Amino acid sequence: MSTNEIQVKRISNSRLSEIDFDNLTFGEQFSDHQFELRYSDGKWQNPEIIPYGQIPLYPAVATLHYGQAVFEGMKAFCYRDDEVNIFRIDDHYDRFRRSCERVCIPEVPKEYFVGGMKELVRTDKEWVPKAKFKSLYIRPIVFAADQTLGLRASKTYRFYIICSPVGNYYSEGINPIRLTTMPQYVRAVQGGVGDVKVPGNYAASLKPTTEAQQKGFTQVLWLDAKEHRYVEEVGSMNIFFQIGNTLVTPPINGSILPGITRMSVLELAKSHGMKVEERPVSIDELISLHQQGELREIFGAGTAAVISPVGMIQHNEHQITVSSNEMGPVARWFYDRITGIQHGDIADEKAWCTIV
Repeated sequence: MSTNEIQVKRISNSRLSEIDFDNLTFGEQFSDHQFELRYSDGKWQNPEIIPYGQIPLYPAVATLHYGQAVFEGMKAFCYRDDEVNIFRIDDHYDRFRRSCERVCIPEVPKEYFVGGMKELVRTDKEWVPKAKFKSLYIRPIVFAADQTLGLRASKTYRFYIICSPVGNYYSEGINPIRLTTMPQYVRAVQGGVGDVKVPGNYAASLKPTTEAQQKGFTQVLWLDAKEHRYVEEVGSMNIFFQIGNTLVTPPINGSILPGITRMSVLELAKSHGMKVEERPVSIDELISLHQQGELREIFGAGTAAVISPVGMIQHNEHQITVSSNEMGPVARWFYDRITGIQHGDIADEKAWCTIV
């Protein structure tokens, strides 16, 4: 898609001066513009960049009733030589496409997804935070737009991309977080939609997460839906364990989201000669390994937080504590490596960066 196809309607007065870039929260401030694309008559059409603002919807719009929607989450970073880098855009598009397929949403052509995102980031380039470890969070979303209460796949859709300058996802920054299992709840089941980014996955997590936070924990460590034994994810992140000299993470099994940061960790680990295992990990195994002194580090990996060390896991009467309440050396290496590539301080040997 040529950028000449995109109609750009710029805002008359930027809100940039209202933003305190020294004290950014996560996802509460939004840049001046948004990208819009509509699907009707069997095709995607009318790509536009317009001022960020409300979109008119009827109460009967299908997605409000049946949840036929998909979103992605990715980031743009201040790069060297005053450039901007969108990180792993192709991999995010592939996951977005797979998610759309799972809920019967017509595939958004890659040229619209990538081309629209690039043009939006160029338009709002000044919204990309200059400080390291901050970024412009990019949220593509597509949803059913038919007015109908009939339970069926929609015939019309809307696709938007919005941007938000962000700081750390967790208020603790890179300090270790506290997790608890909640076996009475499940996040997802194999054969469901746990491996795609649909809103319902996150809605279902709100009640247990709220209960966990009321008890002083940061997030829930999700166990499998069948046996309530095997570790799957933590909050909005994938989970990793340093067991002896081996980096271990649960396998993608149909109920775990295939995280892009997870991919980055695994690819970096393998290319630097680390021993890696993708295998089932039970909570009982973790308790045993902790008692034996073999469980050295635990950390989460996700787009929002990048690498987030885990300091404690509570499971029933058992408590697992690691890392002496600080980021361990393995987690630190991945954090420094990934953020270094994102900001251009470390060579992008794997072609993860898209410069706009």
